[in-house]
Amino acid sequence: MAITKARGAIRRGELARRAGCNIETIRYYEKIGLLDTPARSDAGHRLYEGEDEARLNFILRGRELGFSIDELRSLLSLVDSGNHTCAEVLALTRQHLASVQDKIADLQRLEATLGAIADNCTGDRATECPVIDALWGSARSHSIV
Repeated sequence: MAITKARGAIRRGELARRAGCNIETIRYYEKIGLLDTPARSDAGHRLYEGEDEARLNFILRGRELGFSIDELRSLLSLVDSGNHTCAEVLALTRQHLASVQDKIADLQRLEATLGAIADNCTGDRATECPVIDALWGSARSHSIV
């Protein structure tokens, strides 16, 4: 069902420009249901209102903070219910924070391991390389088949 362009409604390209994202990003979020399918103009153009723009900015900011699509879906579900509490949002945020902290710990272990491997390498033109040996593991023979 087509509608006449409402005051303040914008097309997808303008929404993308304002939000600083790609048009395909907006299409994707519509496809997976994070954004509602917008109304259309008489000419068939998708028309977005201020609420759509705010929701897209919420999603994009959430993604910048590392929230997964499922986590954002949960947050938006709480908001959409109109009956959410700060405690519910905090619980989801703390779960995400714990996941981020786990990833940071993993990256710190990775950094230490890579640093130790790199420290064992002289960087000269020798055919034997401690980095390759470490990646290959102890079962490596010196001839690669």
